Amino acid sequence: MTVIDISPSVMQFLLAFIVVAPLLGALAALLPAPPGLKGRNPDQAVLRHGVTVTGAVLVAAIVLAAGFDHDHPATMQATTDISWIPALDVRIHLGIDGISLPLLVLTALLTFLCALYSYFKLPAGPSPKAFVALVLVLESGTLATFAVLDLLLFFLAFEMVLIPMYFLIARWGGDQRQAAAWKFILYTLLGSVVMLLGLLLIGLKSGTFDMVALATDNGRGLTTSVQVIAVLAIGLGLAVKTPMWPLHSWLPDAHTAAPTVGSVLLAGVLLKMGTYGFVRILLPVAPDGMRTFAPYLAAFAVVGIVYGSLACLALARTGAKGDLKRLIAYSSVGHMGFVLLGIATMTPTGVNGALFANIAHGLITGLLFFLVGAVKDRYGTVDLDTLAGATGAALYGRAPRLGALLAFAAVASLGLPGLAGFWGEMLTLFGAYSPAEGLSRPAFRTFMAIGAFGTLLTAAYMLIVVRRVCMGEHAPHSRLSPDEQSQQAPRTADGPQSAGTAGSQPSGAAGSPSSETAGPRTATTPQLADIHPYEAAAWTPLVALTVLAGLWPAVLLGLTDPAVQQLLAGGKS
Repeated sequence: MTVIDISPSVMQFLLAFIVVAPLLGALAALLPAPPGLKGRNPDQAVLRHGVTVTGAVLVAAIVLAAGFDHDHPATMQATTDISWIPALDVRIHLGIDGISLPLLVLTALLTFLCALYSYFKLPAGPSPKAFVALVLVLESGTLATFAVLDLLLFFLAFEMVLIPMYFLIARWGGDQRQAAAWKFILYTLLGSVVMLLGLLLIGLKSGTFDMVALATDNGRGLTTSVQVIAVLAIGLGLAVKTPMWPLHSWLPDAHTAAPTVGSVLLAGVLLKMGTYGFVRILLPVAPDGMRTFAPYLAAFAVVGIVYGSLACLALARTGAKGDLKRLIAYSSVGHMGFVLLGIATMTPTGVNGALFANIAHGLITGLLFFLVGAVKDRYGTVDLDTLAGATGAALYGRAPRLGALLAFAAVASLGLPGLAGFWGEMLTLFGAYSPAEGLSRPAFRTFMAIGAFGTLLTAAYMLIVVRRVCMGEHAPHSRLSPDEQSQQAPRTADGPQSAGTAGSQPSGAAGSPSSETAGPRTATTPQLADIHPYEAAAWTPLVALTVLAGLWPAVLLGLTDPAVQQLLAGGKS
């Protein structure tokens, strides 16, 4: 069944266009704008170019999803297979199935929303041309990672995103951006070197780099020792990108320093590249090796769940001077731990839960980073003690719609039933209750119990964040002196912008904080600009999809389940 009937050749073109168009758009962004398209100034023209290209890619992704045969989601569709390097049997092989299609659409959506947001709120930094070009190269590499079906092409696409993300952090980031960018690039490059050795080992030992052929073979052409070595090497590279505890330490620094759109893309799509590699490559290609390491992967996953939650609790406590952006970054360590736990079960239930949690995390955490960026624009800080204040008003009293949206994203992140975050965590825990044959059931049930405890910790720190940031703290309980309170007063809608946002709006852009009045102000509860139209446009799709995925999970599970069943069966339906 398809929503619209599209010929195979058009489907091929759409997928190729989705992968290549951002790259061509990045090259075009660096060229001078034609006189008739400059608008008010060249900066506005290149930002509009970014919105146009990412919008076209999103439209193509939606049309591709509409033309996808939902009755056969386990079958590779829109495939292109062209010989590239005959001596190594490396081919330009593209295709999508029920596993990769949701990630493809998610990437196209988040990148478009980031481009739209940046048109009105460009982070302070060098030329907008370079910013738009880097975002488009990042999009192309991410989309290619989810679309290619050749191991070496996968590696090239996997690495393609590193350089643009490095520069987005290093040139448009905040405090400590250089150190954070170097930490990001060193960790991921070192992991990638080891991963490349594992990919070459599989290709040379099996005689092909074709991921479909390798998945169909299901490891029968590889000895157990080769599979174990390959899983160890490839798994390390993927675990760094995921990130898995204890290889996660680059993530909080990168998120804290990155600009808002950099954090959204890093959490929303780049982390998914690591978990996608586990599902697409290691589970079907080296099942014996995965079975060997599955208990250890699950153990690291649940430690990450608890560790991430405890780190968030430490940051959220009063007087800790916790950074809200850093807290959300640590929460990603815990959420991705659930994804890894689902993969480690090697069961359809667990892997489907992992894929669902992947999409849910992209939607919810992307929204959270957008909201944290908006809070920083208004207050000039994301220090939790400052945001809580001493007046008892906080966001509910100063920007009620923004506060309500932050509370919504927080309860979605903690896994409230009826929202997207619930189903992924529940299915991964169900998968851990009854893992695949050959895995220790008592061990995985222990992991399940630890993971369930982690959900309680997640609820605890998210509710603390909502209480402090949205409701504030009463003066008797405040640990801030009157002098500190006066120094940390939030910026009002008419107050000066921070240095990081001054001059960041393109000429003539509507919706700047200085152009709106947020209502009456008092000395104790200064009002802030509430949600601007461009913010509503960027955030509404994420809210709607979070609710839709929570109320109607069959939309996503109907795509992933047949593909996962076939993948785990070695290509046999």
